[in-house]
Amino acid sequence: MTDGLSDKELTKLYLARLVEKAPGHAVEVRVPPYAAIQAVEGGRHTRGTPRAVVETDPATWIAVASGQLSWDEAIESGRIRASGERTDLSAYLPLD
Repeated sequence: MTDGLSDKELTKLYLARLVEKAPGHAVEVRVPPYAAIQAVEGGRHTRGTPRAVVETDPATWIAVASGQLSWDEAIESGRIRASGERTDLSAYLPLD
């Protein structure tokens, strides 16, 4: 189903799947330059600096979301930066 999609399309697809799997507004997940979403149940973020942020590049997000790279490996290697409560997304991954 994901064959032939661009990195931008895959990034947005996997972010949408995360929102479906972990609805909420406690964690802002950023994958520049393509998208940022809010997910995971908890307090809502409306403006200013979010309490919890996960940020990575598109290639890493696609690899983690598709199961090609584990969450722990991505965190340990610095490919994903996560700060704040509820930013361990490993329970929701992979998204395929």
